Amino acid sequence: MAPDAQDAPVPQVRTGLRAARAIALFELAKGAFALTAASGLEILGPAPIRRFVHWLIEVFRFDAHHSALASFTRRIDPESVHLAAAVAAAYGLLHLVEAWGLWRSRRWASWLGCIGAAIYLPFEGFALVRDPGWVPLVVVAINLSIVGILARDLIVRHRAELESTAR
Repeated sequence: MAPDAQDAPVPQVRTGLRAARAIALFELAKGAFALTAASGLEILGPAPIRRFVHWLIEVFRFDAHHSALASFTRRIDPESVHLAAAVAAAYGLLHLVEAWGLWRSRRWASWLGCIGAAIYLPFEGFALVRDPGWVPLVVVAINLSIVGILARDLIVRHRAELESTAR
């Protein structure tokens, strides 16, 4: 079977279309936010970031010479800002591509979204156990829902493909 035929939407796979499109919109928002952050880093450069970190040190009364934030401030230079912007841009583009694929009902996008959300689950579970609260609980619930919805989509697609080849 050609790759395009595997990616084509399966007619029987309509039950999770709304959920996949909702996830696509969520991924679109994450991608747009990351690209905006990357652009902001490039436009602002290191000076305003250093000023913000110094402000945090003053507000929270950290040691201005030996705290982790003070060490972080010394490492903020144009190269590190460019690197952070490049990472944020790559992250944003990945989520935009995933959003496009989910909106167009592409199998690879379901795999990408399922694996991408599942990667965060152990860390989010640890955060929930370490500091229980409604925010980490909601984050875990959202990612579990995304993994469940996209895994179900993949299972339904696989079953539909098996049925079509059995005929």
